[in-house]
Amino acid sequence: MTESPVFDTADTDRTLLIVEDDKAFLQRLARAMELRGFEVETAGSIAEGLARVDGRPPAYAVVDMRLGDGNGLDVVEHLRAKRPDARTVILTGYGNIATAVTAVKLGAVDYLSKPADADEVMRALLRSDDDRAAPPENPMSADRVRWEHIQRVYELCERNVSETARRLNMHRRTLQRILAKRAPR
Repeated sequence: MTESPVFDTADTDRTLLIVEDDKAFLQRLARAMELRGFEVETAGSIAEGLARVDGRPPAYAVVDMRLGDGNGLDVVEHLRAKRPDARTVILTGYGNIATAVTAVKLGAVDYLSKPADADEVMRALLRSDDDRAAPPENPMSADRVRWEHIQRVYELCERNVSETARRLNMHRRTLQRILAKRAPR
């Protein structure tokens, strides 16, 4: 692992809000970002994140897409309204093009798949708008992307196999076999 730069916070606003409902991941990421020179506040829910934005809109935010009480895009949109210059990164375990496009339209500067490490998050937050993201070292396989899409639709259909199969134009038994298997690499 490479050593990360520590920033001089005297001349720039390094306030960072992390909205994540996985407590262990939230604590690790918060500590790592503090070591990288950010002044970190955390929130474990959408409601808590919105309250933090209302109290003191941060310069940076890292927001989980799916939280127990709603969609992280609500926090992104609210932050953009309160502080248009804020830079936000979305984290998700359920990568999908439609939500990535929506996140960027609402003001997110990047969209990272979990598990993302602190260096990736920092690079995404601080990258200039002219810089392009480097291609991933280990991109998901086509089988994994398909599996993630099926899992997402399954969750959106409230874990109803018949409705998910209908929406995916797939036979119900085929879907059941796919759901019973482990995720591909």
